[in-house]
Amino acid sequence: MSEFQRLQRIKLKKRKVRKKRVFLWFVVPLFIILLSGAGYATFLMKKAESVLNKSYQPVKATSKREVKVNPDMDNISILLIGVDTSKSREKLYGDAVRSDALMVATLNQKEKSVKLLSIPRDSYVHIPGRKKNDKINHAHAYGGTELAIETVQELLDIPIDYYVKMNFYAFIDIVDSLGGIKVEVPYEIDEQDSEDNPNAIHLEPGLQTLNGEEALALARTRHKDSDYMRGKRQQEILKAILQKAVSVQSITKHGKLIEAVGDNMTTNMSFSEMKSLMDYGLAGKGLSVETINLVGSDEYINGIYYYKLDEESLEQTRTILKEHLAHNTTNTADSGTTINEINTVNADKKFETKEY
Repeated sequence: MSEFQRLQRIKLKKRKVRKKRVFLWFVVPLFIILLSGAGYATFLMKKAESVLNKSYQPVKATSKREVKVNPDMDNISILLIGVDTSKSREKLYGDAVRSDALMVATLNQKEKSVKLLSIPRDSYVHIPGRKKNDKINHAHAYGGTELAIETVQELLDIPIDYYVKMNFYAFIDIVDSLGGIKVEVPYEIDEQDSEDNPNAIHLEPGLQTLNGEEALALARTRHKDSDYMRGKRQQEILKAILQKAVSVQSITKHGKLIEAVGDNMTTNMSFSEMKSLMDYGLAGKGLSVETINLVGSDEYINGIYYYKLDEESLEQTRTILKEHLAHNTTNTADSGTTINEINTVNADKKFETKEY
């Protein structure tokens, strides 16, 4: 064997050793992480089942569906309700609390996509059973979750299959359990806290990490802009929460996150139905979240402020959601479109599509 061949063989052995080290230092830890993750996932699943079973609360709202949906197979819709309950407000209003945030999420099984619509809280709408139009956030005060669902169904002409309702404390605890969320604060903010203490929260403009109380203040404030912009901020905050929740750094915090939801959430989704949504989000090419914002105009009626929705743009929004659900009020099928953000422009009555 020549000296050259001997040196080449030594180099080849070193490469094999290096490859073996790469395998040991990368693949083995990866398997350890996966195995420990699987064990932790089992623990979380049991914990989540216990917590969510306590949160389960079916409703008797009239449905536009003839047959109950199956999240494993069907396109579905979820109404997200944020109620402005706190210890101080419960003393004043009892159970007659308004919804502080309303969002509708439609999920398309084939596209693995979500369309997230924000409904301004002061939208001037018809509330079933009421003699005159009113702010949509009053529906919950008049008739609880059932009337909120029926009002949104009538407004959008789509079925609402499920609801998830949270109060201030659930929102604050979720953000805090994740160690805060990173969001853009558009301008200087002085806002009340969850117990309505005035100017308790002060935020400077810019991208920053906010705790639960600060994120709530950003979600609620509307003194310097509008209900429309408020809805967009809430969508951005929700996306920041989702991004943080699925990040690797947050995996060990999921136990606290589940506990945070606990007593501060109600839903008509069973644990098995929620598991179907988890599978939905992890399947295939991944989940695409797209946002839709309703536009309208500020209007005062008898000295009271309302947000008057543009009828043409509202009708276009109904069409988008129906196509995403592929729903004609009697059946479902697979369909879907993909955009990043839809804004209905109130000037020329056309759609403006934007990318983040």
